[in-house]
Amino acid sequence: MPEGANVNFVERRGPLSLAVRTWERGVENETLACGSGVVASAAVVSGAGSSTPIEVLVRSGETLVVDFGATGEGIARLTGDARLLFTGEIRWEEWR
Repeated sequence: MPEGANVNFVERRGPLSLAVRTWERGVENETLACGSGVVASAAVVSGAGSSTPIEVLVRSGETLVVDFGATGEGIARLTGDARLLFTGEIRWEEWR
């Protein structure tokens, strides 16, 4: 489709361990990590209700942890490293 698609490629590494790689639309390339993709992948693989944290290895080499039982029913907590990779400035007058 012209708008593209976000796609997650998931590898099960163990009962509570995954590896996820993400292709993101708009970027039109593989990204180092995608939080929503990691949580969705963990939800699907765990049956959307694991009470045990799931470790997810992302392309950056970091391991993120998804915990569905820590914050209450139906809510996921994603923890892991966060880094600023880019800053920029848009001048509205030149952009229009």
